[in-house]
Amino acid sequence: MPAFICTMCGTQHTPSDSPPAGCAICQEERQYVHPQGQGWTTLEQMRGAGRPWLASHRNGYVKYEPDLYGIVTAPGIGIGQRALLIRTPRGNVLWDCITYIDDATVEVIGKLGGIAAIAISHPHYYTTMVEWSHAFGRAPILLHEGDREWVLRPDPVIEFWKGATREIFPGVTLIHTAGHFTGATVLHWAAGAGGKGALLSGDSLQVVGPDKTVSFMWSYPNLIPLDAVTVRRIADIIEPWPFDSMYGAWPEALIKTGAQQVLAHAVDRYIEAVTQPPPGQRGEAVAPPARRSA
Repeated sequence: MPAFICTMCGTQHTPSDSPPAGCAICQEERQYVHPQGQGWTTLEQMRGAGRPWLASHRNGYVKYEPDLYGIVTAPGIGIGQRALLIRTPRGNVLWDCITYIDDATVEVIGKLGGIAAIAISHPHYYTTMVEWSHAFGRAPILLHEGDREWVLRPDPVIEFWKGATREIFPGVTLIHTAGHFTGATVLHWAAGAGGKGALLSGDSLQVVGPDKTVSFMWSYPNLIPLDAVTVRRIADIIEPWPFDSMYGAWPEALIKTGAQQVLAHAVDRYIEAVTQPPPGQRGEAVAPPARRSA
């Protein structure tokens, strides 16, 4: 049976004879259903149905720094995020996931050492995580327990973890932040940025870049921000972890140096913006708009 993929968010569902009635990820308030209605595809269709030269998509690769590679699909699928591959002496870790995977992807990543573990920041990037795991020897998929309900294709390779942190390999640690989702996480890579540390944030912390700032949202497409208390809590959770670079969810979303200071400033600015009147109105009484006469 085919495992249908939502064309809006790129999430793969449990194999079935016919497409599901809807996609729970898109029907939830943090996402949305396409105005033209729910659409479905499969990896087989995207790969050209056995004729790879007719595939509708291709994956491309970029080397950001030693032992860190980005993987992105063109044309974009769903939200259009990238995946990141970290090479470590204990095995490679895939951070976040993209929908499209084909034989070429498996061969390229295999030559880089394959994938020993998969970790995903939040449900919008679960996509075809089970396909990726199976393609690389059933690598374990590490998801925070807080987001268990959003797994739309259960599989024994999925391991749910609890608590504040989970070390995957020495120097590669998942940190539970919550905020964007109940189980939202970031990944700290101690060897990144030449040993100064790198933070891989997905869009639990939204990198606005390149080399610009960071912001926070509960829902991006519906423009619902996080509250100040939650943002301060997230900042306090991350503060003990040193990092110089920061990688967000998209190819352009990265801060190459000074990222910890950029984040600290962004947090203060964000909290001020959501708790204080706009500049020019601080300390001034703002009159309500006059009623129009009938």
